Amino acid sequence: MKKDWHLLISQPQYEITLEEDVWVPMRDGGKMCVDVYRPNADGKFPALVSFSEYGKDQQKLPTCPTWQPSDYERGNGGHECGEQWYFVPRGYVQVIPDLRGVGKSEGKLGISWGEDGYDLIEWIAAQPWSNGNVGMIGMSAFALSQFTVAAAQPPHLKAIFPFEAFADAYRTSRSGLLNYRMAMHTRNEFPNRYVPQPASFKEFNEQELRERIKAVQDDPDFMVNHYLYVITLAPQTHPGLFDSMMHPYDGPYYRARSAYSKFKDIKIPAHLGSRWDGWGGHMAGAFHAYEGLASQTKKLLMVPCGMDRPFHEVQDIILRWYDHWLKGNDTGYLEEPPILLFIQGINKWRYEKEWPLSATRWTKFYLRDKGRLSATPPDEGEAPQTFTSNPWARPNEGFGGGDPLARADPVPKIVYETEPLLENTEVTGPLALYWHASIESKPLKVRSWKGSPKDGLHHLEPIANDTDWYIKVKDIDVDGSERLVSQGWLKASRYELDESRSKPWAPYHPHVRSLPIKPDEIILYASDVRVTSNVFLMGHRIRLEIAAQDQVRELIYFLPHMAEVKHIVYSTPEQPSYLLLPLMPRGYKGAGEPTYPPEGPFRMPKYKRV
Repeated sequence: MKKDWHLLISQPQYEITLEEDVWVPMRDGGKMCVDVYRPNADGKFPALVSFSEYGKDQQKLPTCPTWQPSDYERGNGGHECGEQWYFVPRGYVQVIPDLRGVGKSEGKLGISWGEDGYDLIEWIAAQPWSNGNVGMIGMSAFALSQFTVAAAQPPHLKAIFPFEAFADAYRTSRSGLLNYRMAMHTRNEFPNRYVPQPASFKEFNEQELRERIKAVQDDPDFMVNHYLYVITLAPQTHPGLFDSMMHPYDGPYYRARSAYSKFKDIKIPAHLGSRWDGWGGHMAGAFHAYEGLASQTKKLLMVPCGMDRPFHEVQDIILRWYDHWLKGNDTGYLEEPPILLFIQGINKWRYEKEWPLSATRWTKFYLRDKGRLSATPPDEGEAPQTFTSNPWARPNEGFGGGDPLARADPVPKIVYETEPLLENTEVTGPLALYWHASIESKPLKVRSWKGSPKDGLHHLEPIANDTDWYIKVKDIDVDGSERLVSQGWLKASRYELDESRSKPWAPYHPHVRSLPIKPDEIILYASDVRVTSNVFLMGHRIRLEIAAQDQVRELIYFLPHMAEVKHIVYSTPEQPSYLLLPLMPRGYKGAGEPTYPPEGPFRMPKYKRV
């Protein structure tokens, strides 16, 4: 039997020494303040850098016990840097800086992360405790920064492991919509001493900026969201979100903040990955980076839904990766296929050698009348499906941690569902929805001091006939319980496609303008639905839901379209609407199953400060 690789990776053997507030010189004469966690022993060790706006000090805060699921408000500490108490006892130095303008470091936020990361890594390589090999670790913001630093190509950065990092700052969670919940929350987690001026202040002249602000203030969607409206009055209170409001379309602003613009310059080994439920954040970035990086050696790991804080679930995989690249230990990792997927539904791990999978059988499931979803095309005379959005519906449904007694209005939607499946059906890959629909917006009724309506209500005309489309694919069990498998979203007026960049399973919207939509005009919409891997078991049903409003999910919530809109979805023999699914052949085994799945315990020994 092949030896368990968990026995081949570095084992804990060192106590931890923490050197706090070490000052590192930068090329421009400024200084960066860092914490250095080292094995309390003589010798030279490889180093791991955790680099983000969260800074270093909150990475020392208490975290949840190992037996307790993480709580976003308590016992979290923004701890996404990788656990010091895991890596350092196993023979690594972990360096966590305050970026410039963050925490104790000098300077202003906004100085090049690439240059600062380069200088920090080269400083580490010159230290007496360093063996000259450096990697980077951490998820989310700590992962995104790895692309920026790696693109600067510091000579001693040997490999990266950006787990949970978005690649496209616009398409990751917008598609024409504004996901403002995460921005509003995480703004308070960055210990920035210096809050930069909004980029829009420099980009636009006074007249242009005034016109853009006025357009937002006159938009009914923003008028009824006072959190966002207030930002238009005081942009400095939230410069990043203000800039997003000033840039509703894709362009240079978002490209400059997107990892994909740096992919061509990243040539060192890179390990990508995400969880399957990162639909509105990082999952798309993992696949984008796997396909786009210039690196000759790449790996991709997709893990089950949900992650805890502190970030720890894949640390044994990270250790295996860096034992090879930074220590030269043979852990057998590069002998295995480059992609490892957790297959939901059957809850098994499987290797793959390529992406997308060449064995895919692209299959159309048609939208039929009476809420049917079928591989058989529609017949003549099938009735369209209709729903009318309720802009005032309270979006509490499915909000983990919300008040279970809070009133949640059901969100209007159309539901399409297959008959019970006659056999296990695997869907692995990108999905896409193509649907013919018409929309008609009605004025929004609000109480307002504008005008003098006798009934106390003021009618706000929508700026344009528009709507937001929200798409969900669910696995429905025999008992009726449901599990979300994938989702997508699209602002209706952004339906324009770039045919040169689109694929049947990946429609690409340029998002550079809004197209007018006439009431009752039937338009063919196309939207990607995020990548998934799920086996719908025999007897289960595949459900497709189409709505015009979002639900609150932890840090994900889109600005609602505040108009009552009638939606009609058509599917006829001449104009069929369908969900394109990447089905796998019966008995498909990919490149095999791992002998030892990527899971294992972690320990938390105490460290001492010096």
